[in-house]
This record gives sequence, C-alpha cells and structure tokens, in this order.
Amino acid sequence: MSPLSRRRRLFLKAGAMAAAAGLLASRATPAAAATASTVTWKNWSDSAQCTARALVAPADEAAIAALLRASGGAVRCVGAGHSFTPLVPTGGTILSLDRLAGLQSHDKAAMSATLHGGTRLSQVSRQLDGAGLALRNLPDIDMQSLAGAISTATHGTGAALPALHADVIALRIVSPQGDVIDWQQERHADQMAAARVSLGSLGIITRITMRVVAAHNLRRKVWLKPVEEMLQLAPELARTHRHFEFYYLPFTGYAAAITHDAYAGSDIQMPPSQDEDMLRDLRQLRDWLGKFPQLRRWSAARLIDADLTEHATNRSFRLLSNVRPTRFNETECHVPREAGIACVRDVIRTLERRNEVFFPLEFRFVKADDAWLSPFYQRDSCSIAVHAAHGEAYDYLTSEIGPVFRKHGGRPHWGKLHNFSSAELAALYPRWKDFQALRQQMDPHGRMLNPHLRALFGVPA
Repeated sequence: MSPLSRRRRLFLKAGAMAAAAGLLASRATPAAAATASTVTWKNWSDSAQCTARALVAPADEAAIAALLRASGGAVRCVGAGHSFTPLVPTGGTILSLDRLAGLQSHDKAAMSATLHGGTRLSQVSRQLDGAGLALRNLPDIDMQSLAGAISTATHGTGAALPALHADVIALRIVSPQGDVIDWQQERHADQMAAARVSLGSLGIITRITMRVVAAHNLRRKVWLKPVEEMLQLAPELARTHRHFEFYYLPFTGYAAAITHDAYAGSDIQMPPSQDEDMLRDLRQLRDWLGKFPQLRRWSAARLIDADLTEHATNRSFRLLSNVRPTRFNETECHVPREAGIACVRDVIRTLERRNEVFFPLEFRFVKADDAWLSPFYQRDSCSIAVHAAHGEAYDYLTSEIGPVFRKHGGRPHWGKLHNFSSAELAALYPRWKDFQALRQQMDPHGRMLNPHLRALFGVPA
C-alpha cells in the first residue's frame, strides 16, 4: 500500500474511533510534599488532582459500612477516574471499588443481571456474554466502573436507546452513616429516580441490578461524507439504524458516519485498528499547516478518499466499546434533539476559529429517561462532545464552546468539563429541588460532598 493510500485509510478510520480515551484513568501515588500517610491522586487526563488523607479499597460491603461508621470527614468514591470534572478530589478519604467487582447473578427469565458496583464495563460485557447476555447499549470507552458510569449518566448512541442508568432496576447503597440500603424500582420509585444519577452524593453504590438483553452480533459500517451532507442526513440515519453517530474531522470539511445494526451471521470481521496513526496524522497536519487553515483544508481534501467504506462484524460489546490509549480533555453537552443540528453547526464554526484544533468532534443521539439528574430527563437529546489533546490548552472548551451549548439549551455531561452554575442547573432540571431534598435527608452532614459538588449543589462549605 502506498503512503498516500495508507494515509487515506487513516483518515477514514478517524470516523470510527476518533475520540481516543485510555486504559486506566486514576492514579494514586504517595504524596511528594505531604506526610507519609497521605496520597496524591490524579484523574486519567490530569484535569483533576488532590492530596487525600487516605485511599482505601475495601474488600466487601461490611468493610465499607465499618469505614463509614468509624471515620469522620469527607468520603468520595472512585472507579476508573475517567471523569474530567473534579468529582473525586477531596482532602478526606478516597474509596475505591476495585475489589467489589464481577457478575453476582443473572436471571434469563427476567432478563436481568446483578453486578458489583466496581465492575469495569469491559468485565461487565465479557461476563454477561459468557452467560449469553449483554447490556442494551454501551459508551465508546469500556474502562469505567459500572457504578461510576451510571452515576454520571454515561451513554452510548441510538435514537431509541437511553443511557446506561435507564436500565437500572435495583441498587444497593451503603449510606453515609454506614447502613446498607436496598432500593427497587417497583417499591422505591422516587429513591431510584434520584439514585440512578447521583454523582456519588447519596452513598456508595455497591450492587446494581440491570435489565439486559440476549447476547447479539452487530454489523458496523463507516463511511465519509462532506459535513453539510452529513448534517442533512443525520436525522434520517438515526431513525433507520439501531446505532448512529458521526465524527467531524476539523479543518477537513468531512464527517465520518458510523452505524451499527443487528447482524444474524456468526462470522467475525475486524479490520486492524489504526486509530493512533490517524490521530498522529491529524496532529501532524495541524502542526504543519495550522497557521494556514485554507491550505490545511485543501491538503486534507486530497488525502481523504471519500469513496472508501469499511465494515466490521462482531459481538455487540466488541464493536460498541473500546480501549483508547491517547489521552485528552473533553466537554460534552446534551441539547434537545430538535436543536441538535443547529447546535453542532454553531459548535463547528466556533471550534474552527482556533487553528490548533485537530481532535474530531462527536455527535450522538440518546433517548429520554426519568432519572432526576439525568441530562436526558424527559427529553430526547443529541450529544455533542469536543476534545482537546492532553498537554494542550483546553480552557476554550468551557469559555468558548460552553456559551454555544447554553444558547441551545444544553445540559452538561456530569463527567465532562463544564462551568454551569448551581442556579443554571436548577433551572435546567425540573426535579433539582427534589434531588437536593433527598440528598440532604441521606447525608445531612455532607460527608459525600467535595468542593466541586458543594458548588454544583449550592451547599455552603
């Protein structure tokens, strides 16, 4: 394959796997400038860090309950540390759920499965598949813990498919007082509506029961279109495919469509991933021609072969969710579906005022649900995610892209960078006060809060 053909191939692959994420998100090391009994902690992208009194990894619920009863001060739970917002940082105790992981039970008659809260999504999928089951949908990164993913309203794409938390039908929570509480949807509707997306503010989620579906295969198709054509086609593509999303490649004029649909065959077709090469190429094009945006567009148009199409077939989880080694920082908002195309046009215009941009922009569809703090509460949505390379400036994600999201009624992804105020959030979420009332009842002393959550919820320090 010639270098030019190979480069064209890389640009095509950009659509399939553009927003690269990483292996393990959080890192805890002995604190360099603190006492020997403290630890420093960083999230996956280095956007959040702290010096905590301790980082503990209890082996079971009894140990978690004992810790909460015995200790004073703040406690924040950590899964993979894949949130870009400072949901974890505390001067108190960071509690890891890594030792509470795995599939506990499943019921094929009821099509449900119960899993420990610390189970990484990659493990969830593998263990469910071994039982002939699968989650209905998945996000595009598979290293988050299940408890962390539902607590931040993590989602995949599909106009008729809601976020992960919408399939939660029962939860076990260790309260801030150390009590073990079981809630079920049919008996505790309000508590479940609050706890499905709680940002870890109600207690430690140790067990989750979810609706599941039969294990199934999907067929993926990836192809390129000029971005304006893609924007015009997007609503119909979302309506006619089980999963649809697109990635816009900045300063190229092209977007890559990705669809996944049910596949009855059993053959596996997985082209080798060239994602990292693609990102290096996009960065190199930026580095060479970033000061000359028109020349950059001209060059990209000659490197992209718009006629190339790629297909893959495999188990659903192997196509929908992936491991990403390249780090970045990210903002994402969810706008009413009817505002999605207008919003992404505005975002693209705003983004391309900055010549240093090269990371692709992601556009997805998510169905409404009824969790009180879900960004998709009672409205079908389009999700728009914008990325900045690790080690490069990313303030513009909130200062410049944020106002565009606000203009179109966006609700922020709780785990992605944003600067929405407590007053703004209260206006965006109809059940905001109800959630705060239950949170105050569950945690009157604010033990599950940190500075970030106090600011979000308007709770004085």
